[in-house]
Amino acid sequence: MKKARMGIKRVQKGFTLIELMIVVAIIGILAAIAIPAYQDYVAKSKAAAAYADIAAGKTAYELKAVNGEAVTAAPGDIGLLAQTGNCSAIALTPVAADGSATGAIKCTIATPGRLAADGANASIQLDRDATGLYKCVTTGFGTTTGFKPAGCV
Repeated sequence: MKKARMGIKRVQKGFTLIELMIVVAIIGILAAIAIPAYQDYVAKSKAAAAYADIAAGKTAYELKAVNGEAVTAAPGDIGLLAQTGNCSAIALTPVAADGSATGAIKCTIATPGRLAADGANASIQLDRDATGLYKCVTTGFGTTTGFKPAGCV
């Protein structure tokens, strides 16, 4: 006797085309939101890292200025490298007779990407006034203030 095969159902396996298209659409929407946010995060981090590269030389620069020693254009004079991974060039400006120095320590940002308004040039510098106070100044960032490190104008 043969047993009757009753009640056995075929179980559907896999996904339908519609389900796959919905998943691809959801991934596309998430990517459209996440990629620009990530690029903004990278740009802000690059600016902060460039600022950190030059801020380390501020103490040595100030020591030379207070002691009346000459500050040369060489970054090594205050313990900085001529270039870093974030700065394509680091330059120093000697202290003027009144004690001020515009661009006392300046970093030209390497591959600025979204930082630069013109897509090519951006820099961050520390200016020293006659009283010995320092101010962080950015150039080439355009109107995007969200990328500037805290305290920079």
